[in-house]
Amino acid sequence: MNHVGQSREDLVGAFRDAMRHVAATVYAVTTSEAGTSYGILATAVSSLSFDPPSLLVCINRSASLHDPLERAERFGVNVLGLGNRDVADHFMQSGSDRFAVGDWVEEHGVPVLASAQSSLVCRIAHRHSYGTHTIFIGELLAANHRDDATPLTYFDRDYIDISKAPQRPGQD
Repeated sequence: MNHVGQSREDLVGAFRDAMRHVAATVYAVTTSEAGTSYGILATAVSSLSFDPPSLLVCINRSASLHDPLERAERFGVNVLGLGNRDVADHFMQSGSDRFAVGDWVEEHGVPVLASAQSSLVCRIAHRHSYGTHTIFIGELLAANHRDDATPLTYFDRDYIDISKAPQRPGQD
């Protein structure tokens, strides 16, 4: 709800609070450049189209992945599962080799997490600048999926296990 006379600072704060209460799947977005792997955790990832199969990834221009991704031809989107919490925690440590934890393999020239719930490799089709972010649109080159994984989900500044969500009466 927008209140008349709400300052920009108050509006941004209210937006952050609102978005913090939207549960989101956690993704490790990756690319490689000159033999070096880059990656960050992201929640601003969405399917875009089935024809052609494509994704939309929003990356803050201040993120360590942004500039290498800006120059890249391809990127990976790894849908993290509950079993990848160690990878997510390691990605959050600044200054560390983000790829030192997890079973990372190269596919189409980008790092892919072999144990991820799903891994998607895309060719960058378009880049669009908006506000503090760049929107990268990627056309799918490869996809892998594991049926036995529950997604790692972020909600209110913490990870939650949606597989243990209480069911409403009458649900099986």
